[in-house]
Amino acid sequence: MNNKRIVIALGRNAFGETFPEQQKNVEKAAEAIADLVEQKYQIVITHSNGPQVGMIQTAMTEFARLDSRYTVAPMSLCGAMSQGYIGYDLQNALRTELLNRGIFKPVSTVITQVRVDPFDKAFNHPSKVIGRVMTKEEAEAEEEKGNYVVPEEGGYRRIIASPRPIDIYEIDAITALLDAGQLVIAAGGGGIPVMEQGTRLKGASAVIEKDYTAAKLADMVDASHLLILTSKEQMSIDNGTKPVGSISVSEAIKLIDEGHFDPITTLPKIDASVAFVSAGEERTAIITKLENAYEGMKERMGTIIKA
Repeated sequence: MNNKRIVIALGRNAFGETFPEQQKNVEKAAEAIADLVEQKYQIVITHSNGPQVGMIQTAMTEFARLDSRYTVAPMSLCGAMSQGYIGYDLQNALRTELLNRGIFKPVSTVITQVRVDPFDKAFNHPSKVIGRVMTKEEAEAEEEKGNYVVPEEGGYRRIIASPRPIDIYEIDAITALLDAGQLVIAAGGGGIPVMEQGTRLKGASAVIEKDYTAAKLADMVDASHLLILTSKEQMSIDNGTKPVGSISVSEAIKLIDEGHFDPITTLPKIDASVAFVSAGEERTAIITKLENAYEGMKERMGTIIKA
């Protein structure tokens, strides 16, 4: 274990819903991360792409509808696009923030592919809603293609699977960049979900939960800390009335088993944290607010999970 190596998972609040919002919000994320760079941590950053990948998928679908020469972009391609443009904004914000503090540290974005199991039960029980609202006719056309749709106010929307990550193909490149003293942005949006077909990697119609990929990434780079940055100071139970501070893995598992966490929003953060801490020795997972990143790493704030 490298006790100066951490993986930071940025939630969707670090980016916003539009291009201008993202450019503004990444500056705040860059400030929080630069505070940790000053403490000599080796850092890998992963991030959400919730609004962004949906926006790209919607735009590409509309483009294909308007021009018959083009086809709808697969989700794997939309995920790759989101990694590229979020990484572009984030790495430039980090570069500026670090240089303003007198720190020269290269920042790299790695387009990252993550292996998923084609037999993952998630493919039979999709849970991630994406894209624009569709009419009944458009929804029926999606179902004819074998895609899932779900009724929503005003129409229908497509829903896709969220399988678990098995492996990260670019892990050697990520580790090499870390060893070279670079700040690395990787596995954005949970990574591009792919399946092995001989020597080829084929994109899957899915979105991987970013918290599980963050835990896998932290394990594979042998980090000592997983820092999940969200919009809340710490996790809570009993309808938000009881904050969850420092707990052990066994206590976290008990809270999970008792059903205290929402399956879509909070459960993945706790579950991923437990998986990371349990997979090695002397590991710590911290869940806290973006602005409290430094205080969280000092264990003065947030939900802190240890063995």
